Amino acid sequence: MANKKSPTKKLLKILGIIVVLIVVLGVVAKFAGWLDGGPTEKSVETEIIELRTITQIVSASGRIQPEVEVIIRPDVSGEIIELAVEEGDFVRAGDLLVRIKPDIYQAQIDNLNANLLTQQSRMEQARANMLQAEVEYEQNKQLYDQDLISDLEYKQSLNNFEAQKANFKAAEYQIESARAQLRQAEEELEQTVIRAPQDGTITQLAVEQGERVLGQSQMAGTEMMSVARLEQMEIEVDVNENDIVNVSLSDTASIEVDAYPNRSFEGVVTEIANSAEVTDQGSAEQITNYKVKIRITTPHNLDQSSADFLAINVSENPEQNFVPNFKPGMSATVDVKTNTVYNVVAVPIQSVTVRDFATDTTTTETDASSIRNESENRLGSQEDFRKVVFVNEEGTAKRVEVETGISDNTFMQIMSGLDAGQEVVTGSYRVLSRELQDGDKITVSNNNN
Repeated sequence: MANKKSPTKKLLKILGIIVVLIVVLGVVAKFAGWLDGGPTEKSVETEIIELRTITQIVSASGRIQPEVEVIIRPDVSGEIIELAVEEGDFVRAGDLLVRIKPDIYQAQIDNLNANLLTQQSRMEQARANMLQAEVEYEQNKQLYDQDLISDLEYKQSLNNFEAQKANFKAAEYQIESARAQLRQAEEELEQTVIRAPQDGTITQLAVEQGERVLGQSQMAGTEMMSVARLEQMEIEVDVNENDIVNVSLSDTASIEVDAYPNRSFEGVVTEIANSAEVTDQGSAEQITNYKVKIRITTPHNLDQSSADFLAINVSENPEQNFVPNFKPGMSATVDVKTNTVYNVVAVPIQSVTVRDFATDTTTTETDASSIRNESENRLGSQEDFRKVVFVNEEGTAKRVEVETGISDNTFMQIMSGLDAGQEVVTGSYRVLSRELQDGDKITVSNNNN
C-alpha cells in the first residue's frame, strides 16, 4: 500500500516545486519589465518653469520693546512727599513726576548763605589790612630812599604788604568756593523736584508716596519709574551668524505678533549689533547670535485724539482702520526681506535634489574617472554630490545639473541649467530623493502634461 503511494507523492512534490518556480519567475519578470517590455514607469508630479520674483527671507523671533525708554532715578536721596503719576499715565516733557522732601537741602542752602556772608566779611577785612599795609609800605619806601630807615624795616613793610595781598586773594578764592557750594546745594534742591524728560507713557512705577529713595551721586539710585514712547515700538531679535551677513540696515520686514493672529505688520531694520552673543560656548550646542532691532512702521498705540489716528479712521475699510495696541514684552516673529531678484528662472524648492555623480551608473568610464580624481582631490573620498533637477522630456526623466541662487519659502532661483517653459519634476519627495534616476520612464499624475 505504501509502495503504490510513493510515485504519487513524488509527482506532487515535483509539481509543487514547478509552481513555486513559476511564481518566483513571474514576480522577477514583472519587476524586471520582462512581461511588459520594459521597466515600470514612476508616477511623478510636475510643474512648468516660470519667471518669478524671489525675495530671500531671514526669519527670527523676539519681543516688542519701546524704541525710546528712559528710566527715572533720583539724583538726591530723601522721602517722596508727592507722587504725581500712576502707571499707564501719559505725560508731557516737563510734567511733574515726583517731589522729594526738600527740608534738608533748604537748610543746607541757608547754612551756605551764611557761610558766604562770613567769607565776604573776611574778604573786606583782608582788603582793609592790605590797604593799610600798602600805605605803610609806601611811607617806608620814601624814608628808605632818603636813608632815614634801615634796610630791615623797609623789607619788613614790603613783606607785610605782600602777605596782606595774598590774604586778600585767598579771601576772594574762599568766596568763589562758597558760591560754588551754594550753587551745588541750590541744584540739589531743584533735583528734589523730578519732571518728565520727554513725552511718553509711564510703563513702570516701582515706588509709592512716603518711600525713601537713594540718589545716584555715588552709586546707582533707586529705579522709580520708566517713561517710554509707546507709539515708537521696535522688536529686538537674535539672528544666527549664518544669516546675519544677509541682513542690512533699512531692510524691510514682515512682522507677526502672537497677540494679533492672522495679521501682518511692517517694519524696517534700524540697528545691527557688531558684537556676538555666544551661548553654550565650547560645547557642541554652541550658538552665536547677533542682536538686530526692527522698528515697527505700521501706525500703532495712537492716541484717539491724535492727527495720525484721525487720518487712519478716514478710510471706510474697517481693516485699514485697525490700529494695534502693542505692549512691551509681547512675542513677535519677523521675516526680514534681505534680497530680491526679479523675473528669474525659479523652480519649487522640493524640485532641487542632490545626486552623487561619482556613483552614477550612467556616467561613462572616462567621466567617472575624472569625477573620482576631482572628488578625491577635494574631499579625500569618491563622493561627488551635485544639485540636480529632473526634467520631463516626453515621458522620460532627464537629470540636469543646476546652479542655484537665493530662495524664499516656496521657490528657488536657478542661475544656470534650466529655462522658462520646461517641465520639472516636483514630487513626490520619496521618488525625487531616492528613486528617480536619469532616463527613467515617468508618468505625470497632475494636469501639467
